[in-house]
Amino acid sequence: MFWRSNIDPAVEPHRVLIERGQWVDEIRDGRVVPYKIYYPDLKTEKPLPIILWSHGLGGTQDGAGFISRFLTSHGYIHVNIGHEGTNDSLWRGKPGHPWDNIRKAHIPWETILDRYHDIPFVLDQLHHLDLPVEGDFQQIGMSGHSMGALTTQIMAGQLTGKGAPMSLKNDRFVAAIAYSPVPNVRLKPHEAKIEEIYGDITLPMLHITGTEDHSPLDGPIQHLRDELFNIAGQDHAKQMQIILDGADHMVFNGSRGQLPDYDEMDLHKDQIKITALAWWDKFLKDDALADRWLSNKVSDYLGESSIVKVKNND
Repeated sequence: MFWRSNIDPAVEPHRVLIERGQWVDEIRDGRVVPYKIYYPDLKTEKPLPIILWSHGLGGTQDGAGFISRFLTSHGYIHVNIGHEGTNDSLWRGKPGHPWDNIRKAHIPWETILDRYHDIPFVLDQLHHLDLPVEGDFQQIGMSGHSMGALTTQIMAGQLTGKGAPMSLKNDRFVAAIAYSPVPNVRLKPHEAKIEEIYGDITLPMLHITGTEDHSPLDGPIQHLRDELFNIAGQDHAKQMQIILDGADHMVFNGSRGQLPDYDEMDLHKDQIKITALAWWDKFLKDDALADRWLSNKVSDYLGESSIVKVKNND
């Protein structure tokens, strides 16, 4: 079914090890950026591709463990980043549902900008890590869930800003995955046209969401995610959109919070793991068989009730 015989969503072929810590950015008044790094117990002289992951609003670097472990076990270094000011400090220890507290929170633009600046800072710090395995700094992927997906889109070239468009695009990334993509939420139509906001996204990007993946802040937004997908992908950068039938917002994060489980949750987690692995194998390991599977087999694997669209499939 898959592009390698050892792929099984229930199996992690290499043992996964974890290193926790934090970096301090003295240039930004001692801003702390916590990290959780997954790396495989793997003896190899070949540097391993690196994947960054950015959490959603109210999340932490502990999110998406099921994705991080699975990808790492297949020969990746997965770096999960925490963002102070948009993390669980918005709700932890406060009465009521976390989403209600997050909806009420006023987050200054400077705090959001700090989140975006965390990414190039982390890329610089990775060079100083002393792990048993070596990272390949020519093969780095960017990913994230919800607001972390927005952070990913910004790194891929989406414009942001408060009153004036600005680009924070980072050219050190090879490809991206946006789990629960977030449409433009800051720039207004009179400040920049939507074609301008998304038009400079030139990274290959997988946009993965679900039919029940409603924004905790804005409700159903699939039509806006479609707009993002339709415009992104300049310079012939491949864009793939996957909408899993029945998948909700928090399945991509792994932890449920106060949300109940649902019947197909484990199936969706398996589909997320396999699709992400194929994407990274194609773009970070130049695996032609993974590329062929994405082009010809992913729809069969996900089933006819899920939606798969592809642009710029060279």
